[in-house]
Amino acid sequence: MKMHFSIPVSQQRLDTLGGRYVLYSVYLEGFLFCKVRYSQLHRWNEQLRRVFGNCLPPFPPKYYLAMTTSMADERRDQLEQYLQSVPMDPNILRSEVFIRFFKSLQQDTFNITTKKVFLDIFLPDGRSIRIEILTSDTSERVLEIVSYKTGLSRELIGYFSLFLIQFHSDGTLSVIKKMAEFELPYVSLQSTEVENCKIGLRKWYMDPSLDSMLMDCHTAVNLLYGQAVQEIEKNWAKPTLEQRQELEALRKAGNQTKFLELAQQVQHYGYLQLDTCTCDYPEPGCVATVSVGSNEISCHLKLPGHQTREVDFKMSRIKSWQVTFLGTLLEEEDGPQQTLHQNLELRFQYNEGSNSWQWFTIYTKQAFLLSSCLKKMISEKLMKLAAENPEMQIEVPLEQGKNKKSSHQQSQINYFDFPMRKSKISVKSIEEDCVFETIREEDL
Repeated sequence: MKMHFSIPVSQQRLDTLGGRYVLYSVYLEGFLFCKVRYSQLHRWNEQLRRVFGNCLPPFPPKYYLAMTTSMADERRDQLEQYLQSVPMDPNILRSEVFIRFFKSLQQDTFNITTKKVFLDIFLPDGRSIRIEILTSDTSERVLEIVSYKTGLSRELIGYFSLFLIQFHSDGTLSVIKKMAEFELPYVSLQSTEVENCKIGLRKWYMDPSLDSMLMDCHTAVNLLYGQAVQEIEKNWAKPTLEQRQELEALRKAGNQTKFLELAQQVQHYGYLQLDTCTCDYPEPGCVATVSVGSNEISCHLKLPGHQTREVDFKMSRIKSWQVTFLGTLLEEEDGPQQTLHQNLELRFQYNEGSNSWQWFTIYTKQAFLLSSCLKKMISEKLMKLAAENPEMQIEVPLEQGKNKKSSHQQSQINYFDFPMRKSKISVKSIEEDCVFETIREEDL
């Protein structure tokens, strides 16, 4: 699926000879990732084509005359779609020419040179380990170092990931974003404007039954156990009184395996819980606690009159979703670009029965993280179906961005269908169902 790349703003700059050029601010997962010129992207595209041929998406053409405002906006749209589409090919995503380009851009954007540094990685049980890395090490490389330091089997590294986590003074935490494999954790940590952030290691799968794949590795069990205890303590997972007593007895006995087996039965075990947010269901402005996992979006809603309501949206009934950036972007001629009043929303199209489709909106600063979780659940579902039927064909979802560019709004749309069980699984874009014909952009 497409990466969460977006280019919400560009700036005109003067070069050393007095000529003007455009500097594009590239965002990944809603955070400033790097700044880049068209000429840099053009050279990179040529390098990619020398290696991978014509499998790449079209690159925006050069203009030899002055661009109008509409032409500049169109180029920005095209560059954004190009960046979203290129990493869809896993061979390109893992290639040296791809990784080297973005490593250089991240370091140049934030003026961070390559050197040895110490980086603290926080584990699910609250402990941290200090590792020595290069500032130019990618998340993939840092994760390898962490696995070596902790004794995690290399075969199981793919079940974990690095996250940017915000720690609050009241002891709560917020998972801000998942680190991309080609992202530089040290650079992202130093450049983020979010306070009290740390790099944390967490499991990265949404199907709790996958715990069984890790039970033969002592380190993996320790990590799963630490995260399970943390989620129960922070009320992300919600055991009954009887389950809580049994879990406490197993914890005191040091029986981590039995603890995890029982945790599988706990409500919302293995779910990722977002910060308190709002939604438009059943009426606008409802306060919601959103948890995502086990092929569903679970919402605990606070209604007027101190009433509450639990609503679960099943992934099998979600047809498409869209992340929209709403905010005011301040452009400065010679200074850094700042984002003011940034708000995000995730809208999804849901089948309530009898082929009745309705759009629901969740307003949360973690909209991109929620989108990543939805994509992960789709990926796990398809892999599970393929494992059950090795002859089954799986088509990768076709994603199309529809956006209307302005300094205030951007959106990225994903379309998919979960078909009934057949010999061929097809997940495809259905453009005639798009109700945002005038909107372009974002990913999902």
